[in-house]
Amino acid sequence: MKLPRRFFQPLATGAPAPFRDLPVKLERMIHFVPPHNDKVRARVPELAATVDVVLGNLEDAVPVDQKEAARKGFVAMAQATDFTASGTGLWTRINALNSPWILDDLFEIVSQVGDKLDVVMVPKVEGPWDIHYIDQLLAQLEAKHGVKKPILVHAILETAEGVANVDAIASASPRMHGMSLGPADLAASRGMKTTRVGGGHPDYRVIADPTSDGAPRASAQQDLWHYTIAKMVDACMANGLKAFYGPFGDFSDGDACEAQFRNAFLMGCAGAWTLHPNQVAIAKRVFAPDPAEVAFAVRIVEAMPDGTGAVMLDGKMQDDATWKQAKVIVDLARLVADKDPDLAKTYGLK
Repeated sequence: MKLPRRFFQPLATGAPAPFRDLPVKLERMIHFVPPHNDKVRARVPELAATVDVVLGNLEDAVPVDQKEAARKGFVAMAQATDFTASGTGLWTRINALNSPWILDDLFEIVSQVGDKLDVVMVPKVEGPWDIHYIDQLLAQLEAKHGVKKPILVHAILETAEGVANVDAIASASPRMHGMSLGPADLAASRGMKTTRVGGGHPDYRVIADPTSDGAPRASAQQDLWHYTIAKMVDACMANGLKAFYGPFGDFSDGDACEAQFRNAFLMGCAGAWTLHPNQVAIAKRVFAPDPAEVAFAVRIVEAMPDGTGAVMLDGKMQDDATWKQAKVIVDLARLVADKDPDLAKTYGLK
């Protein structure tokens, strides 16, 4: 572990200094784009205005014989689109660290569009050593190519070892942006008996005790991912990072997608992956606070301007702790309203 005095020092001479705090950005959805697909890539300039983050995917779902095309397509996409103008983040998911493509991914992308790239998403992170490797390599490439802004790193939790080391991963580098749940690979790594990509399973449930009259016993489906999301959120928030729900693979089931996204939102996640256009509207709706919640949160903040003391609102006591809860909601509402001015009036923000 780095000594505190050296934690924020650049790892290569000429590399930009790491951020002390994450840039404040709205990231309700990380929208995946296959950059080897010319038709999809052509729609990116229009797409960029409708999502918070565009991610060029180089890893899973890209055939082996299309890896180079995906990399070149991402560079072309980054060069052709002004993501800054729409306030949209530009990310890429590189290939895994044990793959033969990872070095070319980073060498070519940082050399050609390093100043436009906000975040590198790293798959199958298993421990802080993976982050240290990427951290050092990015610093060397930033220095070599004169990149002025540090490129952040986002880890995907998709192995049992990665989940076990989640706290060490979160604190591995000031370059860390956050983490995402990778349910499909994680399910395989854990030996879970499901072929679903995210979401629940009808057989993972609890059942009420039998009754004396033999009436049907109540039963409720449980959330397979509750433990992992909670553990990820704690590690991220303790280190000033962002947590994200990953993919929901059933594009035809919008209700289940929304329920899973909402669970993650309520537990502290900042956003989720969107793999299909119909999931974008769901993420926008879910990862923004309810107007009624915002209105009440605003009343709490206004009633306790310095965040201390206690007041009664609608027969309920509000104190320092509930002020902090309200501040989370109000701050998020302001971010959402800045991205979508029509919501500023809905939220009643001044």
